[in-house]
Formats: sequence, C-alpha cells, structure tokens
Amino acid sequence: MQLLADLPTPQVLIDHTRAMNNIARVQALASSCGVRLRPHAKTHKSPIVAGWQIDAGAVGIACAKIGEAEVFADAGITDIRLPYPVNPVNAPRLIALMDRASISIIVDHPAVVRGWSEAMRRADRTLDVLVKVDVGFHRCGIDPGADPIGFLKTTASLPGLRLRGLLSHAGHAYHAASEEELGTIARREAEILGDLRARAAAAGIELDEISVGATPTLRFSAGQAGITELRPGNYVYFDRTQVALGAATLDDCALTVLATVVSKHEGRIILDCGSKTLTNDQARGIAPAAGFGAVLAGESDALDYARELDDALTIERLSEEHATVRVTGATRLEPGDRVRVVPNHSCVVSNLVDAVRLVDGDRVIDTLPVAARGRIQ
Repeated sequence: MQLLADLPTPQVLIDHTRAMNNIARVQALASSCGVRLRPHAKTHKSPIVAGWQIDAGAVGIACAKIGEAEVFADAGITDIRLPYPVNPVNAPRLIALMDRASISIIVDHPAVVRGWSEAMRRADRTLDVLVKVDVGFHRCGIDPGADPIGFLKTTASLPGLRLRGLLSHAGHAYHAASEEELGTIARREAEILGDLRARAAAAGIELDEISVGATPTLRFSAGQAGITELRPGNYVYFDRTQVALGAATLDDCALTVLATVVSKHEGRIILDCGSKTLTNDQARGIAPAAGFGAVLAGESDALDYARELDDALTIERLSEEHATVRVTGATRLEPGDRVRVVPNHSCVVSNLVDAVRLVDGDRVIDTLPVAARGRIQ
C-alpha cells in the first residue's frame, strides 16, 4: 500500500470519496428536476472519471475540442457534444469521429453553418447541431436581440445538418457579486432561451433541446422551466473559485495539490508548487479569495476532519517552480513539511499534469492518466 508520504511533490491528488459524492449529488439534482446531465470533461480530461459520471446517470459528455473528443471516443464514450465553434476545416476529423460516437456541435455564424452543410453534403452524412446563443457573456453565440429566427431558419434548411436545439453558457456568472445575482443570471438565461424557442415554434421550427452549462449557476438552472440539459464541468472536483461563489464548500473540493515547504525566511515560506502546478489564475467569487490557492490547516484530510484554511498563509506569488507564501504572524511549518493546497481553478491544474493520484485519506489507491491533457486542436 502506497501512502501520501511516499509520493514526491508537487502532486495533484483526487479524493475519491469527495469526487464520487460530488458526482452523485449533481446527478441527483438533475434527475430530480427531470433534466439530462452531460458533464463537461474539460475539468478532469479523464475517460475513467467520465465513466464514473456516466455510470451515475449522465447521458454523455461535452468536450472543448475535437482532440479531446477523440480521446474519449477511443475509450468507448459514445455520446459526445462539442459546445465549441468548431471550424469546418476540421470536417475530415469530425466525420471520422462520427463513425465511433454520436457527435453534435454548436454553430453561431452563417459562414460556418454553410461550411458544415457543404462538408456533410459531400460526405453524405448528417450532423447534429445546436445554435449557440449569447445570454450575456458576450463571447460566442448569436445575439437573441438581432435576427435569431433568420439564423435558425437558415440552419434548419441546409442539407446535411439536423438542428437539435439551443445551447448557452452563462460564463458571466463567474463575476456575480451575490447569490441573488447568480439566481438572476440563471433565470434570465432560461427566459432568453425559452422565448427564442417559442418564437422559433411560431415560425415552424421545432427545437427539442435547451442546453445550459456553468457550475456557478447549476443549483439555480436545474429547476428552470424549459431546460432539458445541464453541462457543468467543474462540479466533479470543485475549487476555490466555486467555494467563493457559493457553489461548493471547502469540504467538497476533491482536487488538492500536495506540496513541500522547500525554504523559510522571515515573513515567508516557499512551496514547490509553482505556476506549472497551481496556474496563475486568480480566484473569482462573491467572497474575497486572495492569492493563488488556499493552504489547508492541520495534518489530516480524512473525511471526518473538518477542513479549515491556514489563515496565516497567503500564496502571493508564483514562479514556475516556486510558490511564495506570505506568513502573517507565526507558522509551525519548516522545510520538509508538507501541505495541501486547494487551487483557484481545478480545470487548468488537470491540464498541467500527466496523471493524478486517486487517494482515500492518507492512502494512494490508484493513478489516473489525464488522457486528454493538452488536446487543444
């Protein structure tokens, strides 16, 4: 049996019980509301973890890029959605992927729609598409206040495409200042999509699916009228940002970074988990969350141990291999001691390592390859 004490650091750890509890809780939420759950796999990038989610009741997964989808299809995942504006130049790869799994993508631009139609027509194939709608994040998606019905009509009429529904991502929820604002964003998202669906029906366009996805708004979106699918990703691990947004507690965070104190000086200690492990992402949220992660207090991380933060420590600067931690007051930590850090953004941390260690308390029970790491094309 391998123990945490046997591992070199830095090391990304996944608490098995916490991850499975997160999966079960969100699946229960979706099921109780009568909506499908399609987790976004960009958080874990692991076919093994995706298998846990599907075994719990998820209908499939979402992936950001074709490269990610290829990894999951190779592992036997058969229902994959790409809520990303994939360009038709990638048609040969997507068509090959369609031979192994049920594939759907999003569209939000006339030239892209025409390009996919032509590619599918030449291949004598039919591709499922959803129209991405901008519900306030102003990144991708058609403007619901412009001519959305015209775009839907064009998409529905083109050969080689099967229009399935509408899809959105309320990414602006990450900047919400209160629980009330999060709830308002979720309700407004559902209202925009519901109104567009009704207008489309009046124009003779039936839209079967209304898909939304964002972990901060998940608890508010699940019960919204008209929603048929939820696509949260971060919920499987959670992180410090989700805690700051009220979407999780510290005890829910399944991903932590095990680090060693490598140096100590007046007013600071240095950990061996720099930007190559924790990333430079700042935490966002309703509650203030300074620094590049939160150091846990205490020596135990068993489930019966109430997690607390070490308020004396703030990770104020990251170099590639160093985390500079400001010490306010005193600390018991000395070079050679180990700590656990809850990162600000678990999705990016997953993409920085080849494998994560699955743990149960102080025991290492498995090593999970991060199989889709770096699949950015």
